[in-house]
Amino acid sequence: LNVTMKVVAIVTLLPGLTASFTNTLLPLHQLSFAKKVDHVKMTTSELSATTTPTLEAILFDCDGVLADTERDGHRLAFNRAFTENSLSTTWSVPLYGKLVEVGGGKERMTAYWNDVGWPESMLSDSDEERQKKVKALHLRKTDIFMDLIDEGAIPLRSGILRIVDEAIAAGVQLAVCSTSNEKAVENLVRRLMGEERLGKFKIFAGDMVKKKKPAPDVYNMAVDDMGLDKSRCVIVEDTEIGLGAARAAGIRCIVTKSSYTGDEDFTGADMVVEELGDDTDTAVTLETLTGLLKQPV
Repeated sequence: LNVTMKVVAIVTLLPGLTASFTNTLLPLHQLSFAKKVDHVKMTTSELSATTTPTLEAILFDCDGVLADTERDGHRLAFNRAFTENSLSTTWSVPLYGKLVEVGGGKERMTAYWNDVGWPESMLSDSDEERQKKVKALHLRKTDIFMDLIDEGAIPLRSGILRIVDEAIAAGVQLAVCSTSNEKAVENLVRRLMGEERLGKFKIFAGDMVKKKKPAPDVYNMAVDDMGLDKSRCVIVEDTEIGLGAARAAGIRCIVTKSSYTGDEDFTGADMVVEELGDDTDTAVTLETLTGLLKQPV
């Protein structure tokens, strides 16, 4: 009763405050709760606006990305292997630019000879016999290609060594995912980057998967084997086929154009550049790649 009388007395003595007092008066626990909810909403909003996923891994294609190997590496190696085996096949620079649209060296030879006719020495062979000879040719071609690497005939592309070293220093995982022969890929990384850097790479190549690019299998294998989160990975490719594999895998992709791929359709790429580069003002950096993680896949 006394409490009631005091409240009434206050309201009565201060009539000018009555409207204001009654409009703002809330039970204490409700007022406190309202403030807490508002605070949580602000914090969530701020975090969603400022938080960027961390880059977990960079997955590189090999040919045309690490080094511009197709025109002056693989093409020459194929031609030398053809000559050694007395085959009347020579792949010119323009022709090979079309042939690289077929992923995989064995598949490339098969598609070419299916189109123009098989060499005379293979005409009477069964499909199985032809594929054995194609496989042997490809193995020899791989040996020749590795000799070219050892001779220093194929340099790394601009920016590759820099961004690899940045990634190693930052603890970002590295992999090469290629349709090329596994030994050739490993040798290229060893010869052009050194044994220590090779030890930082996982290599997924050649016939490790049945379906080659543009199928996503080689990238999916890398993600599964390395225990990666696709939303925190970036693929570096140089071809429309490779971009298709990246998109099919649901992983963000930056394209570095190479000698044969400048006119290809890179619609859907998260970024397209001429090269990763070493110029401090224009180079693609880890920060650049991390920024791609904000974009929808």
